[in-house]
Amino acid sequence: MIRQRLGAYRERVRSALIAAFQESHTPHQIGLSFAIGIFITALPTLGTGLGVFVLLAYAFSWINKVALFSSVVVLNPIVKPLVYLASYRIGSVLFSPEPVILFDITLIDAAINIMRRLLIGNLIIAFALAVGGYFVVRRLTIEYRDRDIEIIEVVLEEPRTEER
Repeated sequence: MIRQRLGAYRERVRSALIAAFQESHTPHQIGLSFAIGIFITALPTLGTGLGVFVLLAYAFSWINKVALFSSVVVLNPIVKPLVYLASYRIGSVLFSPEPVILFDITLIDAAINIMRRLLIGNLIIAFALAVGGYFVVRRLTIEYRDRDIEIIEVVLEEPRTEER
């Protein structure tokens, strides 16, 4: 059951990335579009990230829309809680265990301390995922296109006849 779900998830990611590779954008543009998408998707935008995607896709013609939106497939609702957990852990390492007391109201001060840890850790993870995603998707695009060119060259190559 889990193996089937992972296989289906892997196939969705693969299909989305292949669709992005086949676009007419450069590998840099595809990688950058994916990196922007991963960065926005990793942040706790509470669903407004998709609206930001639409605005970016409308405003900038160099953005590869398929690569931008495929980041949602990669950081789906199953993976996102793991990102938030890691974000909180990173934030906890960066900030002292002593709570910041601003309002002298326990609930509000606790919320501020949790959000501070979560947001700073999340920015670090979003940046790291975006940088890594850029290089991976850029490289995959180049490899995919090189492989397609090689296949096309083999198909278009005239058959060799040996002289006897």
